[in-house]
Amino acid sequence: MTQDARFADADPRPMALKAEDEADLRIMSALVQDAILPGTEISHDPKTRRLALLLNRFRWEDADQARAEGRGFERVRSLLVINDVMRLQSDGVDRDADTVLALLSMEWQPGEDGMGRLVLNFAGDGTVAADVECINLDLRDVTQPYLAPSGKAPHHPE
Repeated sequence: MTQDARFADADPRPMALKAEDEADLRIMSALVQDAILPGTEISHDPKTRRLALLLNRFRWEDADQARAEGRGFERVRSLLVINDVMRLQSDGVDRDADTVLALLSMEWQPGEDGMGRLVLNFAGDGTVAADVECINLDLRDVTQPYLAPSGKAPHHPE
């Protein structure tokens, strides 16, 4: 019987990060790279101006340690919340379908007065673009880590 990983076996507590500038966003983008989710786990609430994604995030922050210790790689359920969303567009991403999406990166396209566009790039050329007042994102692990079903770290051939 395999046992799932526990936070006690890895980091002392779940990840909780805030991104408020481009440097923060680059770090957060690296941490959510290769996160997977069904389209139905993307929720936009225009009234509160929030976009939320419930991700199955690969724990990149633990990958080197897992390799060194010869143990399995981990994923964790994480909530990514993008605040101050004024407008949302998507291309090639069906938010009403159970189709599994793989998040590859988040990019910032600056506009005037701190405003800009946050682009989420998914495998297969899908994108979700949020016009936002500023960079204001939260990433929070909401479950304990679990062993990655594939047993492998994501790999992108060059």
